[in-house]
Amino acid sequence: MTQEFHTYKEILQQPRVWGKAYEIILSRKAEILAFLKANFDKDYTIVLTGAGTSAYIGDALELALSRINRGIRSIATTDIITDPGIYFDSESKVLLVSFARSGNSPESVGTVKAVEKAAGKVAHIFITCNEDGELARMKGDNILTILLPPETNDISLAMTSSYSTMLLVCSMIARIGHIEEDRASIGQLSSCVEAAMAKYEKDLCDIAGRDFRRAIFLGSGPLKGVAEESRLKLQELTDGAVMCTFDSFLGFRHGPKALVKSDALLVYLLSSNPDVQRYELDLIRQIQSSNEVKASIIVCQEKPAQLERTCYDLCVEIGLTDVEDYYACVSHIFVGQLLGYFKSIAMGLCPDSPSVSGNISRVVEGVKLYI
Repeated sequence: MTQEFHTYKEILQQPRVWGKAYEIILSRKAEILAFLKANFDKDYTIVLTGAGTSAYIGDALELALSRINRGIRSIATTDIITDPGIYFDSESKVLLVSFARSGNSPESVGTVKAVEKAAGKVAHIFITCNEDGELARMKGDNILTILLPPETNDISLAMTSSYSTMLLVCSMIARIGHIEEDRASIGQLSSCVEAAMAKYEKDLCDIAGRDFRRAIFLGSGPLKGVAEESRLKLQELTDGAVMCTFDSFLGFRHGPKALVKSDALLVYLLSSNPDVQRYELDLIRQIQSSNEVKASIIVCQEKPAQLERTCYDLCVEIGLTDVEDYYACVSHIFVGQLLGYFKSIAMGLCPDSPSVSGNISRVVEGVKLYI
């Protein structure tokens, strides 16, 4: 294993960092509750926002948190900036939750200003990894800033521990009234993912060494958002040489299934809900029975008893029990992260800075804002 890269360390540190993030939120419980009481009520719409990976956090949480609050929307900063009036007007009451690793991208700060200008009432929660970022330096009575452990401010181009920790912290804030009782869930999540990474790391490295040129990540509900981020990790860490896509299991049947070719890698992120799994397993069987692909990976909490061995090359079992989706969904992400990391090395790239052309950078630059 090649271990000297920051990307590798930042992937493996995630279980440890999650525990540190939990202690931060627990220690600020009274402050968070007071802020929400003063700046938020049932008439507010909660908007989760960010760009790229930070936007995908919201895409997963919009569904993962839906049983806590149905009034949650995920809207990327890159959509808000271009036309805020589509989403907000003078009657809007908004709790804007901004996710940002650096807090220095033009869209992060620009979205705050755009929503303040377009909406009637706005409160902000900034969840960021960089205490020196422009977002973290913004102050106001209607702003709550949550700084994550400094090691989540990934040095690498690809967001890994920043993504997963920001996602979990948002869920912790949504559960702030019950945060003490969630200690066991965070502990189990950390220990199970740490064990799974150690158990399956070599297998994922071996599959990354296969000659696939496209990859498809599928997930249902919150795991569709995790599939979205998984897709990006493999694509950006291979400098676009591996073309990647994502979809829901049922949505994939409606045209996108044409992408299943002999040079494809299939990664199936299975729901832990048996009712949902019925649809997922049907599609897996159909694809595997009628297509030749480079490899197929199942990612699940526990391998379904009815899943035939012919349906996969690797089954990654994480082993969580009785952990709700708002925490559990993030357990699947390490598979896409490690696949991207090992594929990057196999292709002779530097995982910490894989963009040979310089088309992508750690912090997006060159965006001119018209606000």
